[in-house]
Amino acid sequence: MQTLTVELPDRHYPIHVGPGLLDDASLLTPHFTGRQVMIVTNETVAPLYLERLKTTLADYDVHEVILPDGEATKNLEHVERIWDALLAAGFNRRATLIALGGGVTGDMTGFAAASYQRGIAFIQVPTTLLAQVDSSVGGKTGVNHPRGKNMIGAFHQPRAVIVDTDTLNTLPARELTAGLAEVIKYGLIRDVDFMTWLEDNMAGLRSLEAPLLTEAILKSCAIKAEIVVEDETEQGVRAHLNLGHTFGHAIETAMGYGNWLHGEAVGAGMMMATGLSQRLGWLDEATLERVASLLNAAGLPRHAPTEVSAERFLELMHLDKKVTDARLRLVLLKALGKACITDEVNETTVRELLENWERQ
Repeated sequence: MQTLTVELPDRHYPIHVGPGLLDDASLLTPHFTGRQVMIVTNETVAPLYLERLKTTLADYDVHEVILPDGEATKNLEHVERIWDALLAAGFNRRATLIALGGGVTGDMTGFAAASYQRGIAFIQVPTTLLAQVDSSVGGKTGVNHPRGKNMIGAFHQPRAVIVDTDTLNTLPARELTAGLAEVIKYGLIRDVDFMTWLEDNMAGLRSLEAPLLTEAILKSCAIKAEIVVEDETEQGVRAHLNLGHTFGHAIETAMGYGNWLHGEAVGAGMMMATGLSQRLGWLDEATLERVASLLNAAGLPRHAPTEVSAERFLELMHLDKKVTDARLRLVLLKALGKACITDEVNETTVRELLENWERQ
């Protein structure tokens, strides 16, 4: 096991990474605020890991909520099921929620924890690569709205993040690929050496070579923790973590939540953001090809779906949380490893990119 620490100004919490961590109660129980524990998981993960985690916590008053799986379930209706279970069990402010699953489970559990009795403790136990390297760290919680992704939520930091790397052995290949999009993002926005490492080791990552996966998770979490400490509530540099997400969220919303996995949409979105950066003269053609080659090696889409018109894209992009005074604010690349936030891109240039970008 290896441990990172997210050192926020007024609190800190550990990220533990290693195999077999679901069986180690000592990683979880110091972060409980009482004896009441509610595990929130989904119908896919529950048969694999729920009973194992309950056995680890046999000395506590443990209940569970099992939700349907998938991005389409990430809404207030399913958060209400968590609230209902907490109330039915008589859970108080000293209760602790545990999110056992992927990013959807973690986001909903965190939001339920942020809002139940005005805030209770929760712990992230992510079981997908995307959740392990991104959504479980940093305290962003929430749900989707039919008109836009992640529009309802709160910042609520976990008490701990427990990454049992063995859970990746049961992860479907498509989900692993989707998680690699967020790993690649860290190299693009912050660390060119990490991007080079990914180019050299992508085949091993896709083959589930444990030492490589552990290294990728640790590096990704370290970069994200560094950025979160700099800007916890996304007033500035934390928005760099949204590279490709304005385009990607538009794809997810337009296609219907869950039809494109989040990481797949982000992969295409990062390619489009890189393409826009190149059109603005910030990147050369060779850099564009290098990014395309890495995304291709990871098995990620590099093009938007043909079903989404340029007009629809722009409409949905204007619902992005970064939009200010009706102006698009985009995360782009000044260079590899150097992201920026800008609201000075002419919308005509964005429209031309959308109209001429090669589609799947």
